[in-house]
Amino acid sequence: METGSPREAGMAGTPGDETVWRALPPGLLRMRRLLLVLWTAALALAAGLLPGLLAGPAWAAFALLPVACAAWCWRLLGRNWRSWRYAERADDLLISRGVLWREETVVPYGRMQLVEVTSGPVERRFGLATVQLHTAAAATDATIPGLDPTEAERLRDRLTELGEARSAGL
Repeated sequence: METGSPREAGMAGTPGDETVWRALPPGLLRMRRLLLVLWTAALALAAGLLPGLLAGPAWAAFALLPVACAAWCWRLLGRNWRSWRYAERADDLLISRGVLWREETVVPYGRMQLVEVTSGPVERRFGLATVQLHTAAAATDATIPGLDPTEAERLRDRLTELGEARSAGL
């Protein structure tokens, strides 16, 4: 968790309001990096084995291209994972992400129509779940990937409760 950052100070609603940002758990980064290694191995095998067998052993060096790309992507995955944050405030949920292009989404509790928790087979294997928020405006739908299932369920229940309480006055 990160508090006291310059970005946090700019997002606070009132001067005394402290925004507590929560980071994603490291399981999401491990899952993405494992998938990167698996895909790289398959691509390196295809890029090196086929030309090596058909055109000669010198062409097997093409296997290094996917490996070099994977080394670069390894670092990018870490930067992207560190950029994801979310914060629960009194009236809305903030989601911040992005490295080059920062994107900060504010979802008012009263505008939420549906909060769902999903977990695909790979996510389940790593003990992860995704929270997806649906609002009336499609542009403000938001997703928080890679949460622990207990945290995802807690967040879903809390957001549903706050959404029902805030929308009762509409």
